[in-house]
Amino acid sequence: MTGSTFGKIFKVTTWGESHGKALGVVIDGVPPGIAISSKDIQKELNRRKPGQSQISTSRKEKDIVEILSGVFDEKTTGAPISMVIWNQDADSSAYEYMKHIPRPGHADFAYDMKYGVGIRDYKGGGRSSARETVARVAAGAVAKLLLNRENIKIVGHVISIGDINAKEMNFENVSLNVEKTPVRCADIDAAHSMMQLIERVKEEGDSLGGKVEVLVKGIPAGLGEPVFDKLDADISKAMMSIGSVKGIEFGAGFNCISMKGSEMNDEITVQNGTIEMTTNNAGGILGGISTGMPIICRLAIKPTPSISKVQKSINSDKMEEAELFIRGRHDPTIPPRIVPVAEAMMALVLVDHLLLSGLITRHTTR
Repeated sequence: MTGSTFGKIFKVTTWGESHGKALGVVIDGVPPGIAISSKDIQKELNRRKPGQSQISTSRKEKDIVEILSGVFDEKTTGAPISMVIWNQDADSSAYEYMKHIPRPGHADFAYDMKYGVGIRDYKGGGRSSARETVARVAAGAVAKLLLNRENIKIVGHVISIGDINAKEMNFENVSLNVEKTPVRCADIDAAHSMMQLIERVKEEGDSLGGKVEVLVKGIPAGLGEPVFDKLDADISKAMMSIGSVKGIEFGAGFNCISMKGSEMNDEITVQNGTIEMTTNNAGGILGGISTGMPIICRLAIKPTPSISKVQKSINSDKMEEAELFIRGRHDPTIPPRIVPVAEAMMALVLVDHLLLSGLITRHTTR
């Protein structure tokens, strides 16, 4: 199985399965001399871990990280950093009867077609499980430490669940309010409505999708390579690699199709000796290169495919139609827990491009 490594200089390789012994990540390309401790990683993992509220899965994982290599006296050495997170609350019993029945909306059928029936780890989804993202968040925590040194900040938040939409908010208000509710919506009134909707749909045995927005402040102009390695292209690949993400937009996004050029174009001005744009419909990226304006991207997240309603599928062992009732512990909606994952993927892309551009040196010890 290829495709578990991401990045050009800041390279991240994740490993492990949902119900295996552990999951982990190896990061190569981290400059030496960066102050780091397990607490820095743990802070981000605690935001992603399951079982935190009534709107997430009841699976209880402490997700305690162990740093195995690449750090000495709480500073990076420049060697690959390896981290492991042990599984402690995996319950595979609910998956036994689904061994030969691919779950609608999951990767089960596609994995069977690619690797052959009987190869796929059916326990918790194996490698295709959202639990794989714990390793991404650990890597993203390291990337965030590098970004903090450059005064670059990332914040994500939920801006819609089902048909409930949050009001538009700036970076500061999002940062202040996003962690105040389990749904991670910075609009507190909308967050309460979202939670009520999630509870109602959960009782019906169903699930909901939504939209996550990721904002980046302090990004310098000039990041991104023309043509195939555009900054927004790499961000798009990073975000679309997260399970359940079905769409992405930047700035005005899909609304641009109903705008005129005079409305879409961000006019350029000089304010106090600084070049700025009067609007940010481009979402901080033009021609695949950052403009210095905040990066704004939004992700469309599909409803959790594991639902408590009877669905039609097939039994691949008997080659006949089958009905499926999914047991186990699942999130009734995914966007709140995708927020730290999306932040992590954004951080990985930005650090990689900063290294590619030379704005962060591979040998800095400052």
